[in-house]
Amino acid sequence: MKSAVIVFPGSNRDRDMFHALELITGSRPQHVWHTESTLPDVDLVVVPGGFSYGDYLRSGAIAARSPILKDLVAKANSGVAVLGVCNGFQILTEAGLLPGALMRNAGLTFVCKDVLMETVNNATRFSSKFQKGQVWRCPVAHHDGNYFADEETLSAIEDNNQVVFRYAEGTNPNGSINNIAGITNAAGNVLGMMPHPENLVESLHGGLDGRLLFESLLTAA
Repeated sequence: MKSAVIVFPGSNRDRDMFHALELITGSRPQHVWHTESTLPDVDLVVVPGGFSYGDYLRSGAIAARSPILKDLVAKANSGVAVLGVCNGFQILTEAGLLPGALMRNAGLTFVCKDVLMETVNNATRFSSKFQKGQVWRCPVAHHDGNYFADEETLSAIEDNNQVVFRYAEGTNPNGSINNIAGITNAAGNVLGMMPHPENLVESLHGGLDGRLLFESLLTAA
């Protein structure tokens, strides 16, 4: 599977994502700087975590207007798989590729800990290796991860099975509505999620739970 990782000023999980992709797919990803105008021909584009532009204005707001986003939107609309993690999720909502918004955590503090995730939809290219209802562990590290959507939007994404992951067993770290941790677009080829599966892909990390997401993508490629 060929992949690319977009890097912005302030990205700090791009190398983690790069390592996870190379480890699991066996293929070295390409780094793409945010000022470039064209993405390479790949099966997957990742928008990684971090604090692009220092989270000024709103988290992801400036990055969503970077030159490379025009081609990212075009690639996503053509069906290429796009994964946004943490700040990447924020950028994808700001760019209009995913519905809803990420607000300040309900406790107004930065949260860094493991949470439990439930896979509520395993019929996507990002989740096919999970069992439906499977509960798994994943780290979070964010200040603005409180997912919100208006009633009409929320009803639409729930009815369309666009919610892929929910926080499980009372571990919601940020107040996200309906315990939403990760959603897709209506077409199912763009996933945004706040937790960091790339940080739990080998035993030295303390677990392998995050591998299933990348193995799902590998199967779908």
